[in-house]
This record gives sequence, structure tokens and C-alpha cells, in this order.
Amino acid sequence: MISDWHRSDTDTPHEALRYISPTPYARPGIVGKSGFLRLGFECDANGRTILRDWERRVPLIVQQALYFDEQLPDMACVYILSSGGPNLDGDRYEQLFTLRRGAMVHLSTGAATKIAEMRHDYSSLRQHIRLEEGSYLEYLPEPVIPCRHSRYISDTQITIAHSAVLLYGEIYLPGRRHYGSGERFDYDLLSVAMRAEREGGELLFREKFVVEPHRHHPQRRGAMGDYEIFANVVVIADEPIADDIYNATSPFSDHTEELLCGITRLPNHCGVQFKVLGNSTDKVKRLVRHFASRVRQRVKHKPLRDDFVWR
Repeated sequence: MISDWHRSDTDTPHEALRYISPTPYARPGIVGKSGFLRLGFECDANGRTILRDWERRVPLIVQQALYFDEQLPDMACVYILSSGGPNLDGDRYEQLFTLRRGAMVHLSTGAATKIAEMRHDYSSLRQHIRLEEGSYLEYLPEPVIPCRHSRYISDTQITIAHSAVLLYGEIYLPGRRHYGSGERFDYDLLSVAMRAEREGGELLFREKFVVEPHRHHPQRRGAMGDYEIFANVVVIADEPIADDIYNATSPFSDHTEELLCGITRLPNHCGVQFKVLGNSTDKVKRLVRHFASRVRQRVKHKPLRDDFVWR
């Protein structure tokens, strides 16, 4: 059932309260301002993952599941598209993904998520990802680009069975790096939260970071330093898988390539977290995909295919 986004605004995090104001040209909740996407995946009689049911509301679009990955031909590959251009003032998006027993899905976006300059309100994305026993999800969207004076809130809730595996990677750029004289960390607010729990409600972990560059600039010692791009990859898996991934991944700092990465264990023995800092979008994306390939190799015994040359 499609959520009532007007009601959900009462859950606005405190860091965004100062930005709530009526949007004079299109209020939140009307058609085109409240995107909704629900995807349900399951295995058919032959073991292939199919997109069994879906519901969508513009501007979010999904056309069909594709099967282009020769390494895992039964994996459903789905791209989330938007017909509305960048996220604007007052946009409210909600996404619900369910992988039923044994389903195997690669999920991404068709292009980077651009958060447009704002004068009123903020834009938000709420997600609920549910993985049943034996399911496997690779969720690797294209980067988020917050433009000057934009405000963006992302809140992801995960419910995952013990034998399921989730690989979820996000990349955040500092802004439109090649726009005019450059636009780096000129946005007002970036608030990103993630919470994971078992099917019975047992909390696994919660992470939240809030970036307000005009109050505390992220390019300072102890934060991002001289780096501009941040990638955050979460792998939720049982302990043997998590241990193998952790032991196979070495943190490093490469000043020539302007890359820095590290790995840590998640609480409650539920997985690992891989973080990357860099100054080149392509290099950060390649490093994230290299790590994602290592995860898939451990879980499915197949590497991640090369990304399309145009992405």
C-alpha cells in the first residue's frame, strides 16, 4: 500500500526541521512529488529469480527484470529509473524491496541521483529492504550528487534472515565538481541513516551520519581530510562469510591514486563495512566494484561482471 507522505513528514529528523517550509510551486504529496516503488522477487519453478510483483508511482520507474549477467544467468538485474530529472524541493520517495526465499537480485539505478538546488523544504528517500532465507541482493546504485543549497535525507531499514546476504554500496560526491568554477560541499544538509534487524526484531546495527558543510566542513582532519568522494559499502552476512571477506580485504592508502580505504566488522557478528575516500569518481567506483566482486566470489563463487563502459 502506498504510504501517506504527508503523515510521514512528522518523522522528519531534527537536523532537517529548520528547512521545513511550504513549497509554493508544488507541495509534497502530489503526483510527481511522491515517488513510490515496491518490488517483490521470488524464484520460479526453474530456479530463476523473477520480478513477481511491483507497484510504482511516478517519477520512479522500473520496466522489467533483465538477465544479462553471464556469470549468474538466473539473477534478476533491475535498474531504477526516474522520469522527473533531479530531486527537487519537497520530493518524497519511498522504495520497498522484498526478496523471497532463494531469490538473487542485482539492483542499481540508471544514472546518478542529482539533488537540485533548493529554496524550500528538502528531498527524502525512505527504503525498506526485506531479505528472506537464502536470498542474495547486490544493491549498487550510481553516486548521489548534492548540488548547492540542497538538503537530502536518506533512511534505510533492513530486515534480513540469518542465511541471506546483502551487499549495499553508496557513493557520495561533494557536488557538481565540473560545474562552472566547481561546486564542492556547497550543499546545506546530507543526512544518511541505516538500521538492520533480524526478522524477529533483533537489532543488528544502526548507523547515521549527518553532514552540514557550512557548520562543520567535512574536509578537516579526522573526517575526510583532502578527499572529496566518500563510499560506504555494507555487507550483512553470517559470521563465516564475513570473516573470509574481512581477512581477504586489506586497508590501504595510495597517495598516487588518491585513494584511501578501510574495513571494519559490524556489531553482533552480522557482517563487515568497507569505506573508501577518493578524488576520482571512476577510481572510487572501480574500487567499490572490486570489493563487491570479492563478496560475490565468496557467496556465489562467481566474480562481478565488468560494468558497462558507458556507466
